[in-house]
Amino acid sequence: VQLQASGGGLVQAGDSLSVSCVGSERTFSNYAAGWVRQAPGKEREFVAVIAGTGSRTYYADSVKGRFTISRDNAKNTVYLQMNSLKPEDTAVYYCVASTTYGGNWWVAGGPYGINYWGKGTQVTVSS
Repeated sequence: VQLQASGGGLVQAGDSLSVSCVGSERTFSNYAAGWVRQAPGKEREFVAVIAGTGSRTYYADSVKGRFTISRDNAKNTVYLQMNSLKPEDTAVYYCVASTTYGGNWWVAGGPYGINYWGKGTQVTVSS
């Protein structure tokens, strides 16, 4: 599966931004999909994941209540709506996919068991 993310940009603190990710295969719905981010000089950080059917989601505590992940399997697309952005949200956001949905995503140091990584999209939040 090839993953193509888009929608990053430069915004001010408090603004909203949406990023999206298109998967290359019709079987994209078979995969849990999510977002991982990495800021300069920091470890990668799990952000959010959504099950293949879209019935389950999980968020990092740092974004819970501000970010919403969703998917449209008819379009092979996963979305991340980011509201109330903070400067600490500044990072490269990577769309990723896995055949499994579970703790492997949000366990400390994770996610693990990721089968596919897309190229990142830069999100910059100015104060």
